[in-house]
Amino acid sequence: MRRSSRSVCANLAEAWRKRIYEAAFVSKINDSESEAAETQTWIAFAVKCEYLDRDRRLVLHSIYEDIIRMLVAMRCKPDQ
Repeated sequence: MRRSSRSVCANLAEAWRKRIYEAAFVSKINDSESEAAETQTWIAFAVKCEYLDRDRRLVLHSIYEDIIRMLVAMRCKPDQ
């Protein structure tokens, strides 16, 4: 969970540096989106293994849904 959650930010930073190349920007945004989805999966596993309570899971899952929504918007409109 730590690796994938940190990778969201790292890929986003890399996307920003590559923004002059639209295809590279979109590719890194897509990588960020994938890592965010992976983080959601690890959150679900943490609940099933009882490392995390369900209430906290709902909060974290919602935060990552917002992050994914923003990343999708960036991927769909890279020129903005």
